Amino acid sequence: MSISNEALQKLVHEIEAQSIAAQQQIGLVRTQQASKQREMRLAQLTRNELATLPESTAVYEGVGKMFVSVPVPTLKDRLGTEMKEMETEVENLGKRLHYLETTAKNSQEHIEKMLKGAGQA
Repeated sequence: MSISNEALQKLVHEIEAQSIAAQQQIGLVRTQQASKQREMRLAQLTRNELATLPESTAVYEGVGKMFVSVPVPTLKDRLGTEMKEMETEVENLGKRLHYLETTAKNSQEHIEKMLKGAGQA
């Protein structure tokens, strides 16, 4: 199974491009994951603070340039829902990160294998 040099170079360039794209996506996914984790932490801290307040406390939520009064239980429920959604998103980002890391690793291995094979031929 002999591959011409041109075909081999073309194949190496394609795999290299795939590897570079995967590395860029890895950076993007890690940034998104860190951002979601910060949002989750902020929601958790807010929810913990709300837990210490009596139900009758006046709580306000920013909406555009104004603030709207929101009952404490409603705000707690909304924060809980947001946290569950963010946990799901972080989990999905983790799966995507694992896939991308595997793709990048496989691309590197294929390049090395092809270069070793070309060097021996």
